[in-house]
Amino acid sequence: MGKGFFQVPTALNEPVKSYAPGTPEREEVLATYKSMYNSSVDVPLYINGEEIRTGDTGTMSPPHDHKHILGTYHKAEKKHVQQAIDTALEARKKWANLPWEQRAAVFLRAAELIAGPYRSKINAATMLAQSKNIYQAEIDAACEFIDFLRFNVEFMTQIYNEQPESTSAAWNRLEYRPLEGFVYAITPFNFTAIAGNLPASAALMGNVVVWKPSSTQMYSAKVLMDVFQEAGVPAGVINLVAGSPSMITETLLASPDFAGIHFTGSTGVFNDIWGKIGTNIHNYKTYPRIVGETGGKDFIIAHPSANAKQVATGITRGAFEYQGQKCSAASRAYIPKSLWADVEKYIKEDVASFKMGSPEDMSNFITAVITESSFDKLAKYIDQAKKDEDVTVIAGGNYDKSVGYFIEPTVIVTKDPKYTTMCTELFGPVITIFVYEDEAWEETLQLVDGTSEYALTGAIFSTDRYAAAEATKALENCAGNFYINDKCTGAVVGQQPFGGARASGTNDKAGSYLNLLRWVSPRMIKETFVSPADYRYPFLGE
Repeated sequence: MGKGFFQVPTALNEPVKSYAPGTPEREEVLATYKSMYNSSVDVPLYINGEEIRTGDTGTMSPPHDHKHILGTYHKAEKKHVQQAIDTALEARKKWANLPWEQRAAVFLRAAELIAGPYRSKINAATMLAQSKNIYQAEIDAACEFIDFLRFNVEFMTQIYNEQPESTSAAWNRLEYRPLEGFVYAITPFNFTAIAGNLPASAALMGNVVVWKPSSTQMYSAKVLMDVFQEAGVPAGVINLVAGSPSMITETLLASPDFAGIHFTGSTGVFNDIWGKIGTNIHNYKTYPRIVGETGGKDFIIAHPSANAKQVATGITRGAFEYQGQKCSAASRAYIPKSLWADVEKYIKEDVASFKMGSPEDMSNFITAVITESSFDKLAKYIDQAKKDEDVTVIAGGNYDKSVGYFIEPTVIVTKDPKYTTMCTELFGPVITIFVYEDEAWEETLQLVDGTSEYALTGAIFSTDRYAAAEATKALENCAGNFYINDKCTGAVVGQQPFGGARASGTNDKAGSYLNLLRWVSPRMIKETFVSPADYRYPFLGE
């Protein structure tokens, strides 16, 4: 930044398009969806800007139409992972020293590419291979990723602007250096925006990245790489590898140059990675940054003063949008007995009105879950709930995988607040409800706090401000994102920084400057203008 203090464009949240019947965006995305459905794509590895095809491939299919093949993706061997490390470290020599405004320009360009020419493609890819309806694809793959790119640039300038005090005798300044080594990004299937942001946010701060997307997100991962390349991300800065997760992880974590991990996925996998880093700690050149967002067993609790219709809407939206496959999805709810009859009626009406099927039919609110293994797990829990005493399935409960992995949105009511589906993360369109006695409000708050190992999101519905304040305090440790009179999903970049603690992760708040701080290693520089020439201090005088 030797030639000016540059101001970046003010970050604004990308407006969500409506895709209402007759709108141009609806026609464009449907045409793109059909074209991509009827084409076959071959996804290579991306190492040092080159496309590498190994011949060892996996297939990609729509979860809602699993017999159809969208294409293939190539799997890496260990030598390719090592090649990705070597090329990233070589690329770091130039990228880490590139003026910050040049890095900012690359990712601001990526944001505009997605907002414009790539919008229908990134949305259609997310609809096809991750089975999101158009609204869920739009708020994720388009708007949220655009927001990440724009706001991260603004957050970066805020960080660089944070400087220590100086005096007339000495000038103090902080450099925010990228980490010494490479960053390993592991991304999930459920959010294309997360898949793009985890490597991009680290790279924006001057780091180089080896990125392993989920095998069930490879289709839109290719679109992301197309965007990165067209935006001007230099060769070797973001390298994509796919294949055996254990082999890739072990190879990367064994490198002395491993400097950090940016992770979103399951708690079990994250715990295993943390353990491997601990085992290898003596091999590393620097202590690695460990940043992870993992699971959730997210809750909604209603106070007796709550509006029953609003509670029901919070449940049906919070639990069933994107088939409950959000880390933040509502999966347990606590409803006072005095409200239950009305809440139950409204929930049943909502669920009965849902249409389920392919996202190509935009009247469908519900589509398929991501894989057969997810389908089978969810079906098992639903079947058990139908058999168990003191448990009732009041809505949904059916499933069919003959064409796609379709699970009906299912509502379970239990008399046991520690019933398995109140405690276990299911990651699907299933919510379990416990009806509590109105006078047991305080005890129920304690129950909410103590039921789960997770602490990601939660919500309180109340028109009583004292009750809302009481819940906010009582539940302060069991939700990193807490909502008052709203569903527990839908965090917006720049408005609700996202992340949780306990078994839900390191709470480094994606969508804020806090996350970007993890990808820099500050260096303090003090420059003294007139250096002392005598060691003696005044106190030594006679």
